[in-house]
Amino acid sequence: MTDNRHRQEQHSLSMMYGTYADILFVLFPFLVIAMQRLWDGNLYETLMQPDLSIAAAILAGLAIGKFVLGLVTNQDLGRYKERIVFFIALTLFSVMGPAIILLLSMTASADVPRFVAFVQPVLLIVAISLYSTAVRIANVLVHMGQAEPIADDAERRYADANTQQRESSRQPPLDLPRRTESDGY
Repeated sequence: MTDNRHRQEQHSLSMMYGTYADILFVLFPFLVIAMQRLWDGNLYETLMQPDLSIAAAILAGLAIGKFVLGLVTNQDLGRYKERIVFFIALTLFSVMGPAIILLLSMTASADVPRFVAFVQPVLLIVAISLYSTAVRIANVLVHMGQAEPIADDAERRYADANTQQRESSRQPPLDLPRRTESDGY
């Protein structure tokens, strides 16, 4: 039991690192832009540019993709389908829509309202949270679709013995003749 729990914890830890690596790769170009603006002494302008809305929209799109992957992977979701569809709608409504509206409004207007400096980081944080949730849900659904692990040691030994017996009763593979130099093309 502890070995199985240890593997689950290792898998969860690996998935967490993978998720945050995805987030960091998405945010890296925007970090470079922010560092350049900081170098120029214009860090406040970063909050007034559409960069954070673009990053939020990208992460929201990735989250929607993960939610859809979870729906497609496991066909036997039952009551959970509505919850996943709710998360897709929540992502569209709370992040993707506002990010695209801000992006379009900021690029079309020379005068950007001050509230944008607050709204964009909030959108980015919500997008990161939803992407992390989407990855966790997709992984849970993928594992639900796979066979349940055998928990009892006696059952595991029985299954191992059956597997060994099946493998030993198999016929040897077909022995095909080798090609020699005298064989022509």
